[in-house]
Amino acid sequence: MSTELTYPCSLSLDVPFPDARLANVALQALRVDKELSALVQKELSAVDSTLKVRYKATTNRMLRVAVNSFFDSLALVLEVMEQLDVDVIETRKAEEETG
Repeated sequence: MSTELTYPCSLSLDVPFPDARLANVALQALRVDKELSALVQKELSAVDSTLKVRYKATTNRMLRVAVNSFFDSLALVLEVMEQLDVDVIETRKAEEETG
């Protein structure tokens, strides 16, 4: 049986980051949360400075619930990066000073 037939609903996201290090930090933080349902599959990878996310689910509802949860987790990761990552703060200050 084909995976596409089992999981007909899908969504792919590319989340850009300022640099590859931050994309990898986000990847490491987000990959620990496994999907709670076998009705949803999640694939995460970091390519250069982009976090690539692919969800597959058996129904649109399951896809929506999983993606909403992912966005909540991503928002938390971004907030922590903004508050605690010194490089992000220094980069933002440098960008504000130059332009």
